[in-house]
Amino acid sequence: MNHVRPRARLAGCVVAAALFLLTSCTSGSTDGNASEGHPSPSASGASAATGVSEKKSVQQAQAALAAVSSGRMVEAGAERVTDGVHTEPSLSQGRTYRLSLVCVGSGSARLTFAPASTGAGTVVPCDRSVVQQRLTVHPPVRVDVDGAKGSTGVIAWRIEAL
Repeated sequence: MNHVRPRARLAGCVVAAALFLLTSCTSGSTDGNASEGHPSPSASGASAATGVSEKKSVQQAQAALAAVSSGRMVEAGAERVTDGVHTEPSLSQGRTYRLSLVCVGSGSARLTFAPASTGAGTVVPCDRSVVQQRLTVHPPVRVDVDGAKGSTGVIAWRIEAL
């Protein structure tokens, strides 16, 4: 019977695993770059940093909205500028509401309503300033905020009953 010492067996497994990892990390790539569909360590690090930055931006935007809050919150949210805000809130006819928005990032976004008589469309700069609109409601209402080309960041919004 052939008995292999435990340390020798472990060393052999470590070498085999290292060789497997080395060949699998470089397979499918002829120029030494990570293959498509597999992010490089620097790309995944950048993605993680973006997630942390995005979370911080959401917190800053929500804090700015909380500072100007004075009514009963009806609906709120936070979206990436690139995704925009697209909502059809359940608002009651004859009631007065206020929409507050904050964009944290760079560039700007455009606020529009349908029907247009609900409120005035306006530009929302991504400079952390709060933009507010008083809403005259004739249900159904649609609120859209679309980022301008090249704009980045986060838009937080809040609708309050006054």
